[in-house]
Amino acid sequence: MKCYVIPSPKGIDSLALVERPDPTTGPRQVLVRVRATSLNYRDLLTIEAQSARAAPKADLIPLSDGAGEVVAVGLGVSRVKVGDRIAGCFMQKWIGGAIDEVAQASAMGGAIDGMLTELAVLEEDGVVQLPAGMSFEEGATLPCAGLTAWHALVEIGNIKAGDVVQILGSGGVSIFALQFAKMFGARVIATSSSAAKAERLKRMGAEAVIDYKATPDWDQETLKLTGGRGADITVEVGGAGTLPRSFMATRLGGRIAVIGLLTGVARIDPMPILRRNLRVQGLYVGNKQMFEGMNRAIAANGLKPVIDKVFSFADAKDAYRHLKSQSHFGKIVIAHG
Repeated sequence: MKCYVIPSPKGIDSLALVERPDPTTGPRQVLVRVRATSLNYRDLLTIEAQSARAAPKADLIPLSDGAGEVVAVGLGVSRVKVGDRIAGCFMQKWIGGAIDEVAQASAMGGAIDGMLTELAVLEEDGVVQLPAGMSFEEGATLPCAGLTAWHALVEIGNIKAGDVVQILGSGGVSIFALQFAKMFGARVIATSSSAAKAERLKRMGAEAVIDYKATPDWDQETLKLTGGRGADITVEVGGAGTLPRSFMATRLGGRIAVIGLLTGVARIDPMPILRRNLRVQGLYVGNKQMFEGMNRAIAANGLKPVIDKVFSFADAKDAYRHLKSQSHFGKIVIAHG
C-alpha cells in the first residue's frame, strides 16, 4: 500500500509518500480501504517543526479523519461487515463515558498512526457507519470537526431552541457548530474579518456576523445584539487571544466550550469566570457513542458538511498548504480514489 509518513516534523515539505506491506487485521479489528481524509488545525501542528504537538514518533502516518469501506474483518467482529461504509473514530478506544488515559493514547494521527494511507486497520469499536447518502468525502469531515462541534453544543452546551450560539471564524468546527445550532432552532452570531465569508455565514443562517478587525470589541457587539444578555453558548476556537472577549460575550451562567488554540497561548485572568458564573470546559473531540448520536441527527435532518476544496491523494502537501493559508471556508478534503 501507499501511505504518507512524517519522518520527522520539519514542516509540510517533510511529508513523504512511501510504500509499506498491506496490513492485516487482528481479533476485533477491521481493514478499511480509505477513500477520503480531511485536515484539521491539529494536523498542521503535527507536521510543523516548532510545534509542541509535533509528531511524537518517526514515520507517523498523519491525519485523524478518514472514511472508507470495510474490506476485511478479524476474528470476533460483529458490528460491521465487508462492504460497510464507515468513518474512523478520532480516538480508537474511547467508546463512551468520560475520556481517560487509554482513550487519549489511541488518538489517530498523533498518538498512533492515522488515515493518510490507502489501507488502515481500525478497532471494531473504533468505526461508525456513515449516514445514508453521504459521500466518503463528506464522511471524512465528521470524526474531528463535526464531533467536536456536536460535543460542544449538545453534550456541554445542552442546546435548545431559541438559544444564542456564538461562533468564531469559519473553520471546520465553527461551520459545523453553525449547522448544528440551526438544526436545533438556535440563533447564531459569528465573527469574521472577511466580507465574502461573512456573506456566506449569513446565507447559512447566521443572524449577524461581526468583523472582529473593524470591531475589536466584538464582545460588546454581541451584547448589543442580544439586548445586553450575551450568548448562551460560545464555541471558543481561538484560545488565549479570544477567550477574554468570549468571557464577556457569554451570558451570566452561560457555557463556553474551549476547543482551539488558533491565537496561541497566554495567561488568562479567571475573574470573569467567577463574576459571570461561567461554565468553561475544555473538550477533546468526543467518543463513539456521541459520534453515533450525531450521525443519527445528521441523517434525520439531511445535513451536508461544507467542503471548501478537495485535493487528490498525490497533492496531499497542497492540501496542507491550503490549510496553512487560512483562506478556507469549511473543510479541506483529500480524495484517495
